[in-house]
Amino acid sequence: MPHLARRLFALPQDLEGAAQSWLEHGERTPRAARYASSVVLLRDSPTGLETWLGYRPGSSPLGVLAFPGGSLDPADDEAMGWLGPSPHHWAEQMGTDDVGLARRHVVGAIRELFEETGVLLAGPDMSNTVEATSTSEWMRARVAVADQEKTLAQVLGKRGLSLRTDLLKSLVNWRSPDFAHRRFDTRYFAATLPLGQEPSLLEGKGVWGRWVNAAQVIQERDTTSLGDEAGQENTVGRTLGELLVPGSEIMLEKMAAANGCIAYLSYKRKPHVYQPSLVEEDGKLMLEVEAAKTVAGDHQRER
Repeated sequence: MPHLARRLFALPQDLEGAAQSWLEHGERTPRAARYASSVVLLRDSPTGLETWLGYRPGSSPLGVLAFPGGSLDPADDEAMGWLGPSPHHWAEQMGTDDVGLARRHVVGAIRELFEETGVLLAGPDMSNTVEATSTSEWMRARVAVADQEKTLAQVLGKRGLSLRTDLLKSLVNWRSPDFAHRRFDTRYFAATLPLGQEPSLLEGKGVWGRWVNAAQVIQERDTTSLGDEAGQENTVGRTLGELLVPGSEIMLEKMAAANGCIAYLSYKRKPHVYQPSLVEEDGKLMLEVEAAKTVAGDHQRER
């Protein structure tokens, strides 16, 4: 059986003020967390598993660099074509009794992935996914959904498409630390890149994003190469731990160790809520995460 391993992570600069205030004024009731979904988009390459990382402007609770994702939206409740596991099945996978919330997380995951990358997990039936989503028409649809001028249900309905929820795999549930001013309760999912689709930045909003080799990113985690390449004021000169939230970093480690998409997606994962807590180590504030540790004979469980 897995046992809990204590992991320490750097406290992001944009959380330092909130952390100090939390300590100075004593612990109090945490701010309510907004529900969010995020998708780890995957593809195989000759040099190992690759995933799509993008820059998030502002102080996003998902990290300065993060997988595609964001807050759930009221329109995620709208009726739309649905293929694959039922919302009840998703609720079981995610370890929740709230079937409506589970459905919202799945819809929100597919919507956010579409908005931010143009990758659309939808098709006319269980055998096909939509292709060639890089056209100007699709970009207009992405912008309209991102600006809440159209809903995902309207975009799909117009084209006779249904959500392909079978293309998603539930990963883990991460919550922002209690002391943070902006808190997310995020469900992470994984999906492999569908045939005939390629991610691109959202017109007018996307700043930086690209496929990264998970093993290379982890190997270079103590350098500033990725942050320097992103080239933003709050990325240049920062190491991986200063750019990513602990959840993203741990998932990248898992990807780096996996032998391709199928191996990564086949890991057995139990529903578990991860939440960093504030600790002081050698006079320095850090984030502590209890993550299930892989032990001999149990290598297929989530670390």
